[in-house]
Amino acid sequence: MMTASTLSRRSFALGLPFLLAACSNRAVVDPPEVHARPAKLVPPHIAALYGEVPEEKFPVPAVDLEEVDTDFLRKVVPYSTTEQPGTLIVSTPERALFLVMENGMAVRYGVGVGKEGLAWSGRATIGRKAMWPRWTPTAAMIARQPERNARWAGGMEGGLDNPLGARALYLYRDNRDTMYRIHGTNEPWSIGKAVSSGCIRLINQDIIDLFNRVPVGTPVVVRQ
Repeated sequence: MMTASTLSRRSFALGLPFLLAACSNRAVVDPPEVHARPAKLVPPHIAALYGEVPEEKFPVPAVDLEEVDTDFLRKVVPYSTTEQPGTLIVSTPERALFLVMENGMAVRYGVGVGKEGLAWSGRATIGRKAMWPRWTPTAAMIARQPERNARWAGGMEGGLDNPLGARALYLYRDNRDTMYRIHGTNEPWSIGKAVSSGCIRLINQDIIDLFNRVPVGTPVVVRQ
């Protein structure tokens, strides 16, 4: 269990250059071939969580569960921790995000972890929330992939093609934006993987659910 009460200055300083380019581009992860492997039997009550969300500003399509490792689908699980109910715990080795509940339980969400996410650990709070967030590539990203990113130098409006997905939770420390995000993705096959870029990504249906459960000010613990 993590016992440090604050993010170490050293880890924050080392991680910051990476975070400035974080949460900002698509994963270079090829989608699996459809029906490339037998799908696990998904209980109907879990499959129902990943249906179409037509009431959204940009209607979210249903998830093809054959593209997702079903071990990473949302579920309520037993979870032992000293953290208070309402805390978010990101366990990057498990590729999981836990929302701590009462009575030793938690909601477990599968996540994809970017390289920047693997470089950061410690404590923060949700300082801001956004629905269908705007995304702007950094200067470094534009220089690295101008053919992909230069046209978005002024920012990309929210939508189904936006790399931040349907929602974003912005993590702050000492009232400063860490540039670290928990956000959605339109690439469900990337969940459970260490993808090439980005922070902590959830399936759009999952980030919508999490967004609705947690207020600004929610404590977040990121464990490596």
